Amino acid sequence: MNLQRLSIFGTDNIGVYLFSNDKYTLVPKNLDTEAKKIIKENLETEIIETTIADSYLIGVFVSGNNNVILLPKNIREDELKTIKEAAKDIRVEVLNLNITALGNTILCNDYAALLYPEFSDYEMKEIKKVLEIDSIKKGRIANVSVVGSVGMITDKGGIVHIDATDDEVAELSNFFKVKIDIGTVNFGSAFIRSGLIANYKGVLVGSSTTGPEILRIQKALGD
Repeated sequence: MNLQRLSIFGTDNIGVYLFSNDKYTLVPKNLDTEAKKIIKENLETEIIETTIADSYLIGVFVSGNNNVILLPKNIREDELKTIKEAAKDIRVEVLNLNITALGNTILCNDYAALLYPEFSDYEMKEIKKVLEIDSIKKGRIANVSVVGSVGMITDKGGIVHIDATDDEVAELSNFFKVKIDIGTVNFGSAFIRSGLIANYKGVLVGSSTTGPEILRIQKALGD
């Protein structure tokens, strides 16, 4: 599995700027050429340059899996058009939900989704329908409600907040149908998603992620 350190716009919090599945990576406009080259080579995806609601914080606003890219209701029409035209072989759906930080509130892969507890039951049903998954539920990880910010799950593995209990990890592994471990990024941050982006083919971590953290991430998300 490919793994490399990366900084974006001078920060190690790369996950707030990127969304990726196994086919496409959404990146902010004006991202430097070298960063785009690293992303493409490591994740082996096509690059889509865009903003979301005039913001570069794509990882905060976007969620999804290999079936669909989920976008918030505050996305602009021109941004939606750009993404739909570029992502030709995957569905692109706008979720008409009060919550727009989909990346922070939906943790999913192709099998299951764990949601921010404040989603209504109706919203949960809508999310399940567009994700085309078998299992969905609301919950927390290590007592953190913004579950999308404290985990990264692919169809190969997953890594979540360092304070998740053994029982939580076992339950999450069973739920997402992949082996999951605990860990940190960027020299001790438990908010995994802020410093990590991954798909089936590769992993990118913030530049201040340490060697021991990388070894744990490789074990969790790698072959």
